[in-house]
Amino acid sequence: MSVTHPGEQHRSSLGERLNWLRAGVLGANDGIVSVAGVAVGVAGATTDRSAILVAGVASLVAGALSMAGGEYVSVSTQRDTEQAALRLERYELETMPEEEELELAEIYEERGLSPGLAAEVARELTENNALEAHAQAELGIDPDDLTSPWHAAWASLVAFTIGGLLPLLAISVPSVSFRVWACAVAVIAGLVLTGAVSARLGNANVARAIVRNVGVGALTMLVTYLVGVLFGVTVGG
Repeated sequence: MSVTHPGEQHRSSLGERLNWLRAGVLGANDGIVSVAGVAVGVAGATTDRSAILVAGVASLVAGALSMAGGEYVSVSTQRDTEQAALRLERYELETMPEEEELELAEIYEERGLSPGLAAEVARELTENNALEAHAQAELGIDPDDLTSPWHAAWASLVAFTIGGLLPLLAISVPSVSFRVWACAVAVIAGLVLTGAVSARLGNANVARAIVRNVGVGALTMLVTYLVGVLFGVTVGG
């Protein structure tokens, strides 16, 4: 009978959860901050709504594809590394099974089991599924649940797009005098939400995550707006 404790995270489920969390939250944060930075920067240089919208859309499309591509390449490399390690482990199990079982027993002995019990555990796990037992104990890999690069890529693409739409809509709808402030308010609200969600799901400090998110976003908008203003003044002059 399997017994679990409510709210307790185990390695396989926690790893999968953190992978999706990383791709989703980072994608949404990057979408909000990146698109807001470009849109506010252009708004500092010109009041032309079309120019701001074109720049924002271009930033949204390029950023979403870049995030998706980056996640795909990164996770593909991780998956290739995991598969290479599994191939080596499979080869070692075929060519030196006794040494591998002894190594597995030593791992469990280092984790606190008595030598006799560690040897018994290693033997039973090896008889049940040698590759899975050794991969999880030695490598921290589940052979049947490798990270998917496509899942990570799509998660980043969707998250970046959703995040980027927030500042894009906020700056393109209001009148000239309110568009930058409306964008700033929308961005801060979005970053508060993503910061709180990421902290809750990761059991981290909510206030610290929110302050970190909002601080980065506010600094980005301030710098890009000033650059836009200076560029607009220079070109206008």
